[in-house]
Amino acid sequence: MNARLDAQMAFLNEADKLKSVLRATTLCDGSRPENSGEHSWHIALYALILGEHAPEGVDINRVIKMLVLHDLVEIDAGDAPIFGDHDIAAMEADEAKAADRIFGLLPSDQNETLRALWNEFEAAQSPDAVFAKSLDRFQPPNQNLMSNGGSWTDYGVSYETIEARVGSKIARGAPTLWDWLSPKIKSWFAR
Repeated sequence: MNARLDAQMAFLNEADKLKSVLRATTLCDGSRPENSGEHSWHIALYALILGEHAPEGVDINRVIKMLVLHDLVEIDAGDAPIFGDHDIAAMEADEAKAADRIFGLLPSDQNETLRALWNEFEAAQSPDAVFAKSLDRFQPPNQNLMSNGGSWTDYGVSYETIEARVGSKIARGAPTLWDWLSPKIKSWFAR
């Protein structure tokens, strides 16, 4: 029992490091960059509150679990801003290596279960993962709207870039949310 609890606490203590990973998106008030721990909590809350907008058959409890876990790999791999220029293959390899290490801290049964959820989220093929990915893309533009452009201004993006990189992913799993958000983003760019 002690070895199991030691492993679980090693994982939980390691997970605390996610609070030190800064993201490109600022808090809604624009006062500072959001950290990845805050982001993970916030989108889990998005799933809890906005779950009624998920397609039929989506299990919101599984979505919440995916969202709590999805960015843990950033402890080792760092955050890759959506509007940044990245080597996707290298980033995916770094994240997979990080997932091996971080989930590997857990007892084997929890490692297998949680790693499978992370893999499912990354693959974005199941209805639960597609909706989770949509929420992961839905939260930052809402924060950018609240912070007067936030990372949009920092990266010099256009509405068309947002629509291609973010909107298409939101619309895939949560078309109602994109239909609600898109006019707000257009209006911000029209100012």
